[in-house]
Amino acid sequence: MTTVGQPRDLRRLLVIPGAAWLVFFCVLPFCFMLVMSFWTSNMYGTKAIWTLDNYRKIFTDPIYSKVLLSTLQTSAVTTVLSLFLAYPVAWFLARQKGYRKSVFLLMIFLPFWSSYVIRTFVWLPILGRTGLINQTLLTIGIIDQPIDWLIYNTGATYVGLVYVYMLYMLLPIYLSLDKLDMRLVDAASDLGAGPFQIFRRIVLPLSAPGILSGCVMVFLLDCGAFVTPQILGGPSALMYGNLIAAQFMDGSNWALGAALSVVLIVIIMTLMFLVSRKVGLRSIVAPAAH
Repeated sequence: MTTVGQPRDLRRLLVIPGAAWLVFFCVLPFCFMLVMSFWTSNMYGTKAIWTLDNYRKIFTDPIYSKVLLSTLQTSAVTTVLSLFLAYPVAWFLARQKGYRKSVFLLMIFLPFWSSYVIRTFVWLPILGRTGLINQTLLTIGIIDQPIDWLIYNTGATYVGLVYVYMLYMLLPIYLSLDKLDMRLVDAASDLGAGPFQIFRRIVLPLSAPGILSGCVMVFLLDCGAFVTPQILGGPSALMYGNLIAAQFMDGSNWALGAALSVVLIVIIMTLMFLVSRKVGLRSIVAPAAH
């Protein structure tokens, strides 16, 4: 009995560090933010004066609901774009062998070792009025004057968010495809199945856990993004994360910022719950195991 119980006790002990990390860095900050969302902020600071005015303002002022819906739409579009761009790359990487695979993986991962802010700023000299695209079009004579609509709009935000977060889509899909048994593909081909049938009936279902995991991660990250919309999108592409950041950095209204954050977290948790109920939590967090 002692021999059987020891591994179980050891597994329980190994859970303690991870559980403590989640409690101290996730649960407790959220609880504090939830409490602060019912406080009152003014020009002199935030005080523990209980009120529902923060939530009343969020649900009655149309600007907040408008920006929230716009953020969800932008996040959904960015997720779909990331999926269509990442899947062919993931398939290509999964089919490589040995040294070639290592080289291609290094080439893809290398830019993501730099700062998130740097990877966002790099698009300014590309999309800007005096940027690479405008200068190239002017040089070859396609346009007579620089194009202004390449930047500081929703389209530029799409470009930046896709570039910044596409790795979170690429990696889980690659892990799923890398585990794919190619003997299934060869057998289907020998039986007369075409490329589209093979993809639809074999490759796509087996890579679905990776697709789902990547879509969830990218969508969640996009919902909270504020640096990329601020740098590339400008005022016309305001996202929910910009509203939250403004309350903490510019408006000094920490209580309202906390309430905005709580609303976003509740929406995200609700979406995660619905997805996990539909497909199972394991399909989201462990795509490589399938």
